[in-house]
This record gives sequence, structure tokens and C-alpha cells, in this order.
Amino acid sequence: MVEIKTTGTKSTKSHKKRNLWLKIIGGIVGALVLFIGIVFIVDAISDGVEKKKIESYGQYVNVDGKKMNVLIQGSGEQTVVLLPGQGTPSPALDFKLLIDEITPNYKVVLVEPFGYGLSDETEKERTTENIVSEVHEALQQLGIDRYILMGHSITGLYGASYVNTYPDEVLAFVGIDSSVPNQPGMDVKLPLKSMQFLQKSGLMRLIQKVSGDPYESLAFDEHTKEQMRLISNQVAGNPTLMNELSHLGSNFKNGQQLTIPNNLPLLLFVQSNNEHNKQWIPLHEEQVKQSAQGKMIPMEGSHYLHHTKYKEIAEEFKAYMKQIQ
Repeated sequence: MVEIKTTGTKSTKSHKKRNLWLKIIGGIVGALVLFIGIVFIVDAISDGVEKKKIESYGQYVNVDGKKMNVLIQGSGEQTVVLLPGQGTPSPALDFKLLIDEITPNYKVVLVEPFGYGLSDETEKERTTENIVSEVHEALQQLGIDRYILMGHSITGLYGASYVNTYPDEVLAFVGIDSSVPNQPGMDVKLPLKSMQFLQKSGLMRLIQKVSGDPYESLAFDEHTKEQMRLISNQVAGNPTLMNELSHLGSNFKNGQQLTIPNNLPLLLFVQSNNEHNKQWIPLHEEQVKQSAQGKMIPMEGSHYLHHTKYKEIAEEFKAYMKQIQ
């Protein structure tokens, strides 16, 4: 009886299968590299084209040897200094609906911190102290030393530091779904490297493109929407904003004992339907008690209440200021 050897045949088949899989995997990797390369080139070209389409607004003031953009609108006797939430690409345009409602009665000074809107970037660490100091310096350059401080989201933290640092200048603090210094869960580690990769590779632009228009259902005119998109593509994920995000946990940790001075009027507009934080309303109720003239107004809507509730916010704000005066 003759023994048939099949080892060589099996080895050959296994080798061919392995080569086939290597070719498939290599093809997939090559396709991904080509895809990312195309996305990167398209993003770089688009950046150059879009940058020329951005229209300037506001005026520059010199802070720490750099240009900080400030929009001033209205000519009322009292001044409202308006500050944005974390990462808002174009604060002046983002607050346009609310500013237009307030300016018949007040002068509004919208400050775009470094890294935001049309302001320069900076290499200085984005600690609460540095950000607060820079905003104050901008106001000093403009000769503004008595004002109502109003802001969205992270301004709740920065603002609490601000009103304690410059108590003789701030007449009142108004928060628009603003952060609370002692709110829990702010020590989370953010995927900053992944965010930077998405931005630098151009994938972020692609994701935003296929995700739909976030401004579509809002009352902004089409020109303003387009300008916000253009500026967002330019500034989103820049090193200054990434540095601010890297300091988010430490800024909250260092500021968790901050309170509002008892003699400072405090008005808080708070999202009433925050499903991610069931303690959102109670946290703000506790903060309101810190002020002898504290008031909280719950509003149903997104975190960006000023996008949809700008008329209500303006009216309630004006009524509150008349009441405390």
C-alpha cells in the first residue's frame, strides 16, 4: 500500500490563504490612507478658501501683546459684558439674537477670549485665573469699569472667580444655563488627542458636513449661519481651545469652593429639562441662595437657551434689573 503525502499541498493552500488575507488587509489599509489623504487635502484647500470669506466684526484691543476681538453694540446707560460658553466658535454671532434684543436698552460688550472667534490664539495656559485676567484687561483697555456680567455655560465657573476678583466693578451676574463651580463629574478625562486628530486630518469637517446643519431650525439669518460655519471650521479644535479643555478638570477642582458674594444680584436662567444631570436645578437653587437678591428662572430648551429663548431672556433680564434698582 502506497502512502500519499499531503503536507506540502496543505502548506501551499495555507500560504495562499495567508497571502490573500494580507492583500485584502493591505488593500483596506491603503484605501483608508488614500481616503484620509484626500480628506486632508480637501480640508486644507477649503480652509484657505473659507478664510477669505470670513467678514470682520467688532474691534481689536491689545491684551498681553495679542489681539482680542470685542464687539460693542448699543448705547444704553448701563453696560452688559457678555462671555461665551466653552468652545463657542464665534461668540459675537452666536449671541446675535440675544444682543439684538438687549441693545435697545443697554450697551453690550461681547468679549471673544483668546482662541475664540476672531481673536488671536495664545500659548499661555488656559487657567481660570489667566482667562479672567485677560478679559478684565480687555475691558480696562476700553475704559469699561462698571458693568453687568452675563455669560453662558463655563462662564458660571469663570464668572464666579471674576466677581470675587473684581467685586467693585460688577453690578450683577446673569447666567444662561451657566456652570456651577461645585457641579460633579467635571474630572472626566477627555479624548483630546482623538479630537485633535479629527480636526487636523479634516475628518471633523466631514463629520460636520454629514451631520446636518445645527443652525437650520434657528432664527439666525442665512448670512449669519454661513459666517458661523466658516468661523467654526477655522477655530474649532485649535491649540488654545484644546488647552482650555485640558484645564477643565483642574479649573473646576480649584474653583469648587467659589461662591457668589451675598450682596451681588444674581439671575440664573436654567435648562429645566436637563436629562444628563438630574441635580441641575437643585444645584442652581443652592447657588441662588448665596445672593440676597438671587433669582432662578427655569426654561425648557437646549443648553443653548439663548438660541431659542432670547426674547424671554431679554424681557426677564430687563424686568429683574428694574426690580433690583
